[in-house]
Amino acid sequence: MRFKPNKIKSEDGSSVDIVLIACTLFLTAIGLISIYSASYDAGGSVFFQRQLMWAILGCIGMAIMFFISPRIIEMLAIVAHLAILGVLAVVPFLGKTVAGTTAWLDLGPFSFQPSEVAKITTILVLALYLSKKNSNIKSFKTLFIAGLIVAFPMGLVLMQADVGTSLIFFLMYIPVVYWAGASPFVVLILVAPFFVGLASLIGTTALLIALGILLVALLLIRENGFLSAVVFGLNSAVAVSVQFFYERLAQHQQMRIANFLDPGSDPLGIGYNVIQSKVAIGSGGLTGKGFLNGTQTQLNFIPAQWTDFIFCVPGEEFGFVGASLVIILLGILFLRGIRIASVVKSKFASLVTIGFIGILFFHTIINIGMTIGLMPVIGIPLPFLSYGGSALFSKMIMIGMLSAFYLNRKEYS
Repeated sequence: MRFKPNKIKSEDGSSVDIVLIACTLFLTAIGLISIYSASYDAGGSVFFQRQLMWAILGCIGMAIMFFISPRIIEMLAIVAHLAILGVLAVVPFLGKTVAGTTAWLDLGPFSFQPSEVAKITTILVLALYLSKKNSNIKSFKTLFIAGLIVAFPMGLVLMQADVGTSLIFFLMYIPVVYWAGASPFVVLILVAPFFVGLASLIGTTALLIALGILLVALLLIRENGFLSAVVFGLNSAVAVSVQFFYERLAQHQQMRIANFLDPGSDPLGIGYNVIQSKVAIGSGGLTGKGFLNGTQTQLNFIPAQWTDFIFCVPGEEFGFVGASLVIILLGILFLRGIRIASVVKSKFASLVTIGFIGILFFHTIINIGMTIGLMPVIGIPLPFLSYGGSALFSKMIMIGMLSAFYLNRKEYS
């Protein structure tokens, strides 16, 4: 039967999620204002102009995606994914290197980061596989194949020495498989090694606490006793082996982890940005110092602050109110996404929505955590705010797809 866009009104009587789109546009506007301010005294007006151009292109792309049927997105998912994987494969050889990461391709006056698009296509293919009728999320085979779908692009991104982006690929896998029906025990298996490994880097006390929490979680879930013992034993092995792998990381990666654990260990080197960012956010007070009046911002204490450390700009210039507004808008966006995933009839659209919201959520948590010293500095941009055309454009495309899913929410896949 020929697919037709849904014309039926929903429970709230609307066919467009105005709140979702409004939050996206508002956050993008805040990002443009912050980039303008951050680069104002650094002779960086070109950054604002480029971001403005990408924002306009993103709005056009978002509007186009709104009118594309989810069925068409399903049909093109595999082809698009194979194409972007081909591009990812050549990036380490033909790409541009910035700060030790080779993740960009030069396209005339602009740079393009294929890994941003790969996040979208990976979620599409993952959702396509998990939404098939013969896909059983309770089986090891299904989880393994789903893991391979994510692992392949993740490996290609690791070849670019982009550890931060590769981490996002792993993290976005978790909410998708959980939404598809994976048990809490499976989710625990996926996330426990990450936290146990991090705790082992912090110290013995933190490691014992992490293992204790893991033991309590296993007891509460009440899974098979033998499997629980195996999971606990494997995580204990992870804790022991973390130091072995840590010593084999690149020096700048080791420094970032050391700085995360103790920013004061290198206050004039890799810890400098975090320290200055915390000063900027803390000095903003309740209402901030005013637009273009931030001392840390305008005196350029934070190098390239319009990228990964953009959150310190609204935090300093508009204070607690400005920083809270950014967090609230992002929070509303997450909640609207979860609502869309809950009301759409298509399993494919629901899983894609959760995957996209997972990407935005983990980007937000890691980026803001970086700026206030709670996360290691791993080069993760803040959605809609950080400078970067590929990141902004791809995330606006995500919002366009979510809007299309909501428009066609009564249709089954």
